[in-house]
Formats: sequence, C-alpha cells, structure tokens
Amino acid sequence: MVRKLLSLGSVTSFEKFKEVYKQLSDLDLNFYKEAQMKRRIHSFMTNHGFGNDYTNFLGKLNTDDVMFDIFFTHLTINVTQFFRDAKYWDIFINTIVPDLMKTRSTLKLWSAGCSSGQEPYTLAMIFAEHFPGVSHTIMASDIDVKVLEQAKTGIYNARDFTTAPPKLVEKYLTRKSNDTFEVNDLLRKNITFRSHNLLIDAFPAGMDFIACRNVVIYFTEEAKTSLYQKFAQALSPEGVLFTGSTEHIFSAAEIGLKSKMPFFYYRAK
Repeated sequence: MVRKLLSLGSVTSFEKFKEVYKQLSDLDLNFYKEAQMKRRIHSFMTNHGFGNDYTNFLGKLNTDDVMFDIFFTHLTINVTQFFRDAKYWDIFINTIVPDLMKTRSTLKLWSAGCSSGQEPYTLAMIFAEHFPGVSHTIMASDIDVKVLEQAKTGIYNARDFTTAPPKLVEKYLTRKSNDTFEVNDLLRKNITFRSHNLLIDAFPAGMDFIACRNVVIYFTEEAKTSLYQKFAQALSPEGVLFTGSTEHIFSAAEIGLKSKMPFFYYRAK
C-alpha cells in the first residue's frame, strides 16, 4: 500500500479521522461498520501508545512506512473482498492452476485464515468459471468461529464485490435485496469450513495450493518462520503457497520453498 504524504492539522473527532485517513490511504472507513472499526482503531492506538490522540497517530502514519503498513493490514485483515488484489488472481488463473494441472488430476486447496469466506468463494468462482472440469476440494479455515459461521451463510453485501468481475457476481450469486447477495450452491459444494488455529493445530498434508494472505503480519519472526515451515511441509511436491502483498518469505530457500513469482512460492520436488 502506498501512502500519500499530507500536511496535517489538528484532528479531534472520529469523523475527521476517517476523512484524513481516506486522503492518506484511499481506504474509505465509511464503508465499514463504525462501532467495530472504531474499536479496532482505538485498540491499535492504545496498544501503540497513542491513546485517543488522533493528531499524533495520523502524524506517525504520515511519516512511518512500517507503522502505516501494519495499521492498514490491521484494519483490513478481517475486512476482505472477493478477488482482492485482482492482478494476483489473474496469475493464479493464467499460470498457477495450469502449471499444477500438468502433474495432477485433482487439486487440494486451502484458504488459511479465510475470515468471512470471500477468499474460498473466490477460489470456487474461479474454478467454476475457468476450470469447470477440474476436480478439486477447498478447505477454508479460521480461528474465529463467528466469522466462519458468517462464511457458511454465503451472504454478502455489495461492497464485498467492488474488486470482483461484475459478470461473475451476476452469474454465481443471487441478489437477495438491493445490497445483499447469496452465493449459489455451485460455489458451496467443494468447500469445507473448519475452525483451525495456525499456531497450535496440526496442519493437513498433501495440499496443492495454500492461500494465507495478510494473516501472519502480526506474528513474531520466530512464529512466522515456524508457520511458513509448516506450510511448506503441508504442500505436495511443487505445490504453491500464496502470501499477502506485504508478506515476503526471506528465508524461503531454507525451508524448502522457491519464489515462483511475487507472493507465490512453490515447494521443491
């Protein structure tokens, strides 16, 4: 995420905070539930020593790239969208799946830290549209059972599709109201949702593709290394790990992974 440097004045209200932060990041917080977002922001500010001082906090975000990126991810980690970072899904469609299918007749996919389900349903939509004859299963997991329950309903608001191809939304979802859509049964049939704690629970084996995006950024370096090692071990030979756009694996070679292209890593044979 690229921030826009601003000349900041005094910021004393949450409404003004949202206005300035939108100028800084292009993220419009008005699209999200205010009470939930406000709690998330104030919790972050308190944990980082800013209390309720919007002015100093925005000043820090305005000048500190690391803090800016950490806070942006903090806000969006459970606020995701269908086809988030669309250019990487294009790579998945045009390169990753065709390469995997050269040596496989079926694919086992895992959306790790799936939140409220937009990512696994994105995968399901891609297979329905681009690879209808490819046998596959999708495991979708998260530590938060509440968001998993939401994911299982398959009901989403229009804002969840701002980065999704409109023709696919029309084709694979049913409009329930002016602002509400429900995924079709075709997208549900190959997805299994389950509660899973990445830090302590056993990992599945033989996965051909794992997406774990914008999840590990808050972990310690030791925890990250351990997690990536477990992901590598969970992959089948030449299986692929897809990480978030701020999550580089600098020790990839040491744990048996190689960079296929930015944010896609494959396990050596």
